[in-house]
Amino acid sequence: MKDVRLPPAERDVLACVYRFPGAAARQIREGLCGYRPMAHGSVLTLLKRLEAKRLVAKQKGPVGKAFVYHATKPRGSTFTHLLRDLVQRVFHGDPVSLVASLFETRPPTGREVEKLQAMLDDLRRQNRSEKGDPR
Repeated sequence: MKDVRLPPAERDVLACVYRFPGAAARQIREGLCGYRPMAHGSVLTLLKRLEAKRLVAKQKGPVGKAFVYHATKPRGSTFTHLLRDLVQRVFHGDPVSLVASLFETRPPTGREVEKLQAMLDDLRRQNRSEKGDPR
């Protein structure tokens, strides 16, 4: 799939759609208000642009006239280029430095550490199986 490059406002709205699947424009606007306040009409315009790019789809909501919005692609495939650019430009291609920086900003909770450990264990198993190591 081709990398999708989005302006910051569209990226923020799309991230909110991922966070609140099945949300109406009002709920998306409310989800954005803490870090990117915008008018209802602006949210609708950005949702239309994302729909035209086939990144979101709308359907009739359960009540009233409002539509609800869903992302049409997995989050990772949509934001891959953004993360790749961030790692390359800011962390000189070192993803470990990115993770370390995240944890300096906000240390992980105990539950997050457990999830991270499970991910690392899975990665170790994958690496071993790719190298033919039976351990």
